[in-house]
Amino acid sequence: MATHLVWLRNDLRINDNTALYAACRDRQAKVIALFIATPQQWRQHQMAPRQAAFIYENLQLLQQELAQRGIPLHYHQCDDFTTSVAWITAFCLQHQVDHLFYNYQYEVNEQQRDALVEKALFWQDVVVQGFDDSLLLPPGSVQTGNREMYKVFTPFSKALVKRLQQGVPECLPAPAARDGAPLQHLSPLEPFDYPRQPFDQQLFPAGEQAAIKQLRHFCQQPVSDYPARRDIPAVDGTSRLSVYLATGVLSPRQCLQRLLKQHPQALSGDHSFVWLNELIWREFYRHLLVAYPALCRYQPFTAWTRKVQWRPADEQLQAWQQGKTGYPIVDAAMRQLNALGWMHNRLRMITASFLVKDLLIDWRAGERYFMSQLIDGDLAANNGGWQWAASTGTDAAPYFRIFNPTTQGERFDPQGEFIRHWLPELRDIPDEGIHQPQLWAKKNQQILDYPQPMVDHKEARKRTLEAFEAARK
Repeated sequence: MATHLVWLRNDLRINDNTALYAACRDRQAKVIALFIATPQQWRQHQMAPRQAAFIYENLQLLQQELAQRGIPLHYHQCDDFTTSVAWITAFCLQHQVDHLFYNYQYEVNEQQRDALVEKALFWQDVVVQGFDDSLLLPPGSVQTGNREMYKVFTPFSKALVKRLQQGVPECLPAPAARDGAPLQHLSPLEPFDYPRQPFDQQLFPAGEQAAIKQLRHFCQQPVSDYPARRDIPAVDGTSRLSVYLATGVLSPRQCLQRLLKQHPQALSGDHSFVWLNELIWREFYRHLLVAYPALCRYQPFTAWTRKVQWRPADEQLQAWQQGKTGYPIVDAAMRQLNALGWMHNRLRMITASFLVKDLLIDWRAGERYFMSQLIDGDLAANNGGWQWAASTGTDAAPYFRIFNPTTQGERFDPQGEFIRHWLPELRDIPDEGIHQPQLWAKKNQQILDYPQPMVDHKEARKRTLEAFEAARK
């Protein structure tokens, strides 16, 4: 009897899992699944302890789902990718595996690991099959007329939509139960040898069924309200599906299919397209990562920005991390991140702009801190967002476009509802003073338990423009 091994990574689901589906096509084959934890590698990549906890919770639920279908989940822990190559080779020999199935990961280290595994298993006569699974369309399939990767988002989005209008990728069903299902006496999964921090189970309930339920809910009315509500952090206006996409509990194809079921005109540009375009941003950054692997190595996309003279300002970096900059919208956002491991998308742009453009601190320090905190941390999206804000990336904000943190707060949290929630020390400040509480306190002769602004925005903007202009010359 043939033995098929499914190597699970960032694809912790049974529905629309290309590798799992392919492994189960042969009804006569024995199918086993494997997940390898690599704590030392996670430390190098600054994985957030909340994300580690979320992955662990989902693995336990996935083990039960697979067991119902007669597929055992094997679990092992290796320090890093290098040691995992030797281990998986030995595992295949021990279990007489003749066919390995896995879904591609596109980061440089992951691709090198997979190439080594394929090479090692070739000598054991194990057939290895990889699949493009975490994207709507494979990397390199959406190109300019010159057969190059798009460097600007809007034409990429139009080209991708045009492809989808010609045919939408289908979702694959979960595998049927196999002989011997359901499995009894499941071995408990050992906890990772990695810090795990509790996450908000109400905001981010673990499990594939919870993810599908949230997707269905969002694609009904909330997605139509998304254009009007998505930039207001005080309301629940976003999908909160990013954590499921980042860990592969949900696929982008499931998102697209559900959206089209509720809103058949989504690809023609109705209200729901605004959210679909966010999925396309995710796609754009992943395609870029494959076309330009240097992005995985903390390199700016725009070459001349390597010459920007960033300021070594450890104390200011620490104050930004702690939400003590003296700018309420920035501080409230950072405290949300620290408390939840998640931050509203508009606030990610505001806080990133503040670190890079107001404090002139290297964007890589911010990128790493976000990864160390985010439950939905994803290298391609996080790197793309930071390089956009820092004006170092492809299709980034022009370097002379610098957010004013005070006016951003006034625009997107006009009554200060979000600010007061996360900065209780400002809860008694009236609306007219909430965005510049220091001025209000001075005017009203009040003592304020809140720091002064660490920089003058006007002066900081001038300094940043000079630094970028010097680098460009």
